[in-house]
Amino acid sequence: MKKIILAIDGYSACGKSSTAKAVAAELGYTYIDSGAMYRAVTLYFQQHHISLTNEKEVENALQKIDITFQNNKDKVTDTFLNGLNVEGEIRKMYISENVSQVSALESVREAMVAQQRKLGKKSGVVMDGRDIGTVVFPDAELKIFMEADVYVRAGRRQKELMEKGQLVDLAEIISNLEKRDKIDSSREVSPLRKADDAVEVDSSFLTLEEQVDHIVRLALGKILEEKKETISA
Repeated sequence: MKKIILAIDGYSACGKSSTAKAVAAELGYTYIDSGAMYRAVTLYFQQHHISLTNEKEVENALQKIDITFQNNKDKVTDTFLNGLNVEGEIRKMYISENVSQVSALESVREAMVAQQRKLGKKSGVVMDGRDIGTVVFPDAELKIFMEADVYVRAGRRQKELMEKGQLVDLAEIISNLEKRDKIDSSREVSPLRKADDAVEVDSSFLTLEEQVDHIVRLALGKILEEKKETISA
């Protein structure tokens, strides 16, 4: 059966990554976490004190960054930065507070988009992010745009952080999400926006299972549609 590219975009903490991972597992597709790639770049910049206003410094740093993904013993995808597992570190608040500024840089986005296109070249891919359906894979067969109420999103993020041993005030998380939303939606390069042909999914009152089931059904419908077109051609 023909495989497709499934692009999932949307706001922070609306369930994109969890949903994308589960959908990929259900379809037997490869999952690529584009957000983790920008977080890994942010971590590298933080560790090496890269000035975001120094274009040459940023470009030189990008040449030294290699990001890969590997499944761990629990079959969960971990992010590796230059060969080191940084999955836990890139999920911390100090990275969340800086990732939007880093990902807004044109040179950073160009470098990551090139890597993402290379990873998704063979189809059979589920990728989530901010500009997957609009910039990375504008010809993706299925595009999803996810959103959710900011208070619901903040509650989810707080729970996620608590499970990792990080206690963060809800008001701080809401402020961080609103700040990131503004930066992501208003930046000049690849702003967060819904692709014209994307299907909207509001996850405010949906369980993860309901989100996954809905998107898998959409994907299977699109796969069958593509198969019919191939046969008729």
